[in-house]
Amino acid sequence: MTNRAFDLIVFDWDGTLVDSTALIAGSLQLAAADLGLPVPSNEDAQHIIGLSLMHALSWLFPGLGADQYEALIDRYRVHYLKRDSEIALFNNVRELLVGLRDDGYLLAVATGKARQGLDRALLQADLGQLFDATRCADETFSKPHPQMLLELIDELMVEPARVLMIGDTTHDLQMAANAGTAALAVTCGAHPSEQLLGEPHLAMLADVSGLREWLASV
Repeated sequence: MTNRAFDLIVFDWDGTLVDSTALIAGSLQLAAADLGLPVPSNEDAQHIIGLSLMHALSWLFPGLGADQYEALIDRYRVHYLKRDSEIALFNNVRELLVGLRDDGYLLAVATGKARQGLDRALLQADLGQLFDATRCADETFSKPHPQMLLELIDELMVEPARVLMIGDTTHDLQMAANAGTAALAVTCGAHPSEQLLGEPHLAMLADVSGLREWLASV
């Protein structure tokens, strides 16, 4: 595959590689109910997936005090951690990643999760050895700021034009545009296709299982 268009493929995590959208949104809603705050709609709770947790809570519940945000974070984590071991990979994700490594691609993750959460998720999924680098929202700026992608590009010494970002949210596509990289959207996660269509992307797939076939066509 010497004539491939990209050298580095960067994946979002939640809603792109793992089927976690419902758990994240539900945990946010339960946390709000615990504290007597207005419970966000499913649409709003899913809209913030991919952002750092503090960025997400500030968008959902603007103007709260620091203590209230801290309490929300605590309650969210209680509800999420009750069930995070149940989160499953989307179909054929492991086979896809192994195939991409065999094809010679560099692989990375850029996620709104915190480092502790991603490390736990990678361990549970037994995928950590397949990625060359990862970046989390508590290590740098939250999406859609380009810094996560720019740091991965620098670490892995790849030109931006040779990078493909894959995600299920407008935050992912905007981050790619801000970093000067290409992007591909998947519709299996948090944001509906009509929202994704409004952001720059090369193609839209139902999920990542068709990625190798798409890459062979570009």
